[in-house]
Amino acid sequence: MKPEVVMIGLGYIGLPTAALIASNKVNVFGVDINPNVVETINRGEIHIVEPELDSAVANAVKNGFLKAGLKAQEANTYLIVVPTPFKDKNEPDISFVEAATKGILPLLKENDLYIIESTSPVGTTEKMMDYIYAERPELEGKLHIAYCPERVLPGNVMHELVHNDRVIGGVNKESTERALAFYKNYVKGELHATNARTAEMCKLVENSSRDVQIAFANELSLICHKAGINVWELIKLANKHPRVNILQPGSGVGGHCIAVDPYFIVADFPMESQIIGKAREINNYKSFWCAEQVKNAKLQFQLNHGKKPKIALMGLAFKPNIDDLRESPAKYIAQKVLQDAQDEEYYIVEPNIQEHKVFKLTEYNTAAENADIIVFLVAHNQFKNLGSLHNKVVLDFCGVLEK
Repeated sequence: MKPEVVMIGLGYIGLPTAALIASNKVNVFGVDINPNVVETINRGEIHIVEPELDSAVANAVKNGFLKAGLKAQEANTYLIVVPTPFKDKNEPDISFVEAATKGILPLLKENDLYIIESTSPVGTTEKMMDYIYAERPELEGKLHIAYCPERVLPGNVMHELVHNDRVIGGVNKESTERALAFYKNYVKGELHATNARTAEMCKLVENSSRDVQIAFANELSLICHKAGINVWELIKLANKHPRVNILQPGSGVGGHCIAVDPYFIVADFPMESQIIGKAREINNYKSFWCAEQVKNAKLQFQLNHGKKPKIALMGLAFKPNIDDLRESPAKYIAQKVLQDAQDEEYYIVEPNIQEHKVFKLTEYNTAAENADIIVFLVAHNQFKNLGSLHNKVVLDFCGVLEK
């Protein structure tokens, strides 16, 4: 049966979105370059960890509304949900968006809807429009082209896809209205109409705002460390002010959004984005600082005990209680610490994944029991119930021990 919607990219956003649409009895064809991903989905299984996604995909595949393949099929609506990483010097890389668009070029026909959801530099949607019309001039002005960024929290994606507000911007009024009508079928949150450039910038600004706020908390943690002040207590007290809401510090900032999106602004507006750029520097430095603290603790232990310590590095994900390691500061810290290893014994812990191609993983209770130095890099729930850590050197970079 011909699909109504083609989803290009079946990752952390594309697959849940495809499953949501398919659960509404709409035929969806998902496209991914990874054959294993395609095979897994066609068995009704999933390749990522996300609550409720497994049952949504299983039901959609079982009922015949979701299929996957390596190459796009003809449809009426095409969603581009592929990664947009950055290249050298932190410049955005839209080559995946370009490749996805190129893949559907022969399939496009009059009145089709083309939507980019991938986080993109300002002007990307218009750039793709120009590319499409240059290659298919007979379609110029006859397609509906829009941008609609996702704004979901890993671990709660299936709920937030439905209930969060969405910002939707077309290259013209007709495109905006057509995209609004599409999302209205699946989203219960409010839909906010704008133009494509504003929608693109809105996504970047949302995540840059978070990055700046986290940078303030991380900078406070560095100051408090030097001043001999408990930063967690300080923030808790400061937040008693009715107009103050300081976030919690951590070991840096990671993930596919907050650690990446600010660079899209800085790359295009370097002179104007002073605070945004500095926040990125601070959050990157915090990870480096954490790695240095681990090295210092290791040397101090050797001086105090005359032997090399056993060190547990607790957590690799970019945030608590998920399996996503993209741009993870914890992973960077682990790599940095291991580069400086000198025959110490290390336990690498990440309870949300089964194995890792670089790190040999250890069960978290075993690691905590055997280690001399315990380094909390991610505040996973499992770490909050480890029991007594007396006689251990504990470096808590993310507030695991703070009640």
